[in-house]
Amino acid sequence: MKASELRELSTEELMEKEKALKQELFNLRFQKATGQLGNTAAIPKTKRDLARVKTILRERELAEKRARRG
Repeated sequence: MKASELRELSTEELMEKEKALKQELFNLRFQKATGQLGNTAAIPKTKRDLARVKTILRERELAEKRARRG
């Protein structure tokens, strides 16, 4: 998922997306441990998507703090 697509989502939607990606990452790791994971490239892709979501949430948090100060 592209960062530009994520920026269009609301903060609540991003938080839900973060929760879903964490669950997906857990499931992928579990599948890998049990030998059922077919596409090993899914793990780093999910990690990158999760990092993008967290980055955008943090950017919004910092922007909100700046807006309150100034």
